[in-house]
Amino acid sequence: MVGRVKICGVNSEIAFDAAIEAGADWIGFVFFPPSPRFITPAHAAALSARSPGGPPRVGLFVDPSESAIAEALAALPLAILQLYATPERTTALGARFGRPVWRAVGVAARADLPADAGGADALLIEAKAPPEATRPGGNALRFDWSILDEWKAPAPWILAGGLDPGNVATAIALSGAEAVDVSSGVESAPGVKDPARIRAFVTAAREAWRAAERARLQAVQGG
Repeated sequence: MVGRVKICGVNSEIAFDAAIEAGADWIGFVFFPPSPRFITPAHAAALSARSPGGPPRVGLFVDPSESAIAEALAALPLAILQLYATPERTTALGARFGRPVWRAVGVAARADLPADAGGADALLIEAKAPPEATRPGGNALRFDWSILDEWKAPAPWILAGGLDPGNVATAIALSGAEAVDVSSGVESAPGVKDPARIRAFVTAAREAWRAAERARLQAVQGG
């Protein structure tokens, strides 16, 4: 997953085209009605058809039923299932649908970082939702990224939560993240993606990874 960007909450032609043009590595569709980024499977399929064979599509589901996932998969070929679910449910749904599964984990302190993958192929690490939140993610909250620096991750992982074009480079530097996920941080209003911010985010993330690689090479050469 080295140096990869996911644009999540894509729900319009403008957002989809901007993510494709910016070079996003994953396109995320949110199949969770309370979210301002909610999209129906039919609408997601129509957007996806604008760039067949483009970057993998990721479907986000919150405590989903099997029928909800089946409906989405019948409409479009999701490559990855991103789940807000228990480890047991994550394992069962991954086996049921034969797709790689990302499990979202909310953290507030080092003690919250998972010691095992919990049935997932990858982990999405984001800020823990506050008690009054109506959804588990997409709340534009960040946490202390430095707690990830010494973490022995049990699986590939993606950094999310509160990222935007202005802070993603710092987040990558502090956390060592090799993949990032953004949604509200590239919006002009809840659920409304801004093409300029999408481009700026992808550019900033890629430059951060290039800078990290240059630093690594200089350290090797200097040593």
